[in-house]
Amino acid sequence: MAEFTLNVNGAARKASADPDEPLLYVLRNDLALKGPRFGCGLGQCGACTVILDGRAVRSCVTPVAAVGDKPVTTLEGLGSTAHPHPLQQAFIDAQAAQCGYCVNGMIMTAKAFLDRHPHPTEAEVKRALAHNLCRCGTHPRIVAAVMNAAREA
Repeated sequence: MAEFTLNVNGAARKASADPDEPLLYVLRNDLALKGPRFGCGLGQCGACTVILDGRAVRSCVTPVAAVGDKPVTTLEGLGSTAHPHPLQQAFIDAQAAQCGYCVNGMIMTAKAFLDRHPHPTEAEVKRALAHNLCRCGTHPRIVAAVMNAAREA
């Protein structure tokens, strides 16, 4: 076990973990953050996505030791129930979730994408979200939510 101090959602957080333990496990089990979800465990579905140093990454395949002092943002770091981030509000307004399991990954991927491309086309949004899986079939609403958020920004 090693001691890590992570910059999560703007605060220094301490955790003890094996260096190769997935960041997802540390976030959920040690820091009690439930935004990132365990989906496939292989980095393929996107449910575990967090923003690491401005980039969307799959936390289930990112070793905690690889984080270093880079800032980590989880869904909890964007907004709250009382004060959702504009992107979260766009998802609410578009009713872009059915079961909600993929929403963490969709929002976090979209946030990192919009930070780099604030005025995307619909095709660019679709490409940016192409590797996030949703079994409920709400992709059209998800894309609409991201486009609405981009227009509102």
